Amino acid sequence: MSSIKIECVLPENCRCGESPVWEEVSNSLLFVDIPAKKLCRWDSLTKQVQRVTMDAPVSSVALRQSGGYVATIGTKFCALNWEEQSAVVLATVDNDKKNNRFNDGKVDPAGRYFAANRRSVYKLEKEEQIPDGMCIDAEGKLWVACYNGGRVIRLDPVTGKRLQTVKVPVDKTTSCCFGGKNYSEMYVTCARDGMDPEGLLRQPEAGGIFKITGLGVKGTAPYSYAG
Repeated sequence: MSSIKIECVLPENCRCGESPVWEEVSNSLLFVDIPAKKLCRWDSLTKQVQRVTMDAPVSSVALRQSGGYVATIGTKFCALNWEEQSAVVLATVDNDKKNNRFNDGKVDPAGRYFAANRRSVYKLEKEEQIPDGMCIDAEGKLWVACYNGGRVIRLDPVTGKRLQTVKVPVDKTTSCCFGGKNYSEMYVTCARDGMDPEGLLRQPEAGGIFKITGLGVKGTAPYSYAG
C-alpha cells in the first residue's frame, strides 16, 4: 500500500461543511455549508470554487439523472439549475414543526433521495465522539467521519470491526466521499462553528476541504436522483 497523504485542497472556512459528492463529468466536488446556506462546487482541475447562496440552510446535495442537481434546503426537496442559480421546490415536509430542517441526505441505488431531519437520536461510542457522514468503498466497506474525533474510520458493516483509522488535522470532521481519477481519492468536509479562537489558531484549516490519497482502496460513483 502506498503511503497515505492528507492535504487541505480548499481552505473554504466552512461553518459546517457537509455532503461532499463527486461529479465525474466536470471533475468537480460538490458540497454544502449548512448554516451559511451555501452550495459550493470546486473544480479540481482549475482549483476554482463557485458558490450559490440559498434562502435557508442547505443540508445536502446530490446529482440528478436528468441534469443539474437536487438539494435539501430547510425542509424542502429542491431541484437546482446551477447556471441560473435557481431552485424549484419538489416537495416540502414538516411545515408544522418549528425550527426543524433536514440534516443530511443521500440517493439510494434505486435513485430515490432520502433525507433525515434533526430529531433522530443515535447511540454513540465515546472514543469516536459523534459518527457523522459516511460513504462506501468498492469493497463494500463503510467509511465514517467522526465529528469531534478528527478522523475517518473504515468499518466492516457486517461484523462492525474497525479496519482502518485515518486521522485528519482538524477535530470537527463531518463527512466523506470518494472522487478523483478512478475514485481513488477521498474528500473530507469539516466544520469550524463552535471552536474558540485558541482552537482556530491550533487548527487554521478547520472548515476546509481535505483530500486523502494512498488509502489502497477505491470508491464508486455516487447514485443520481431519478426524478
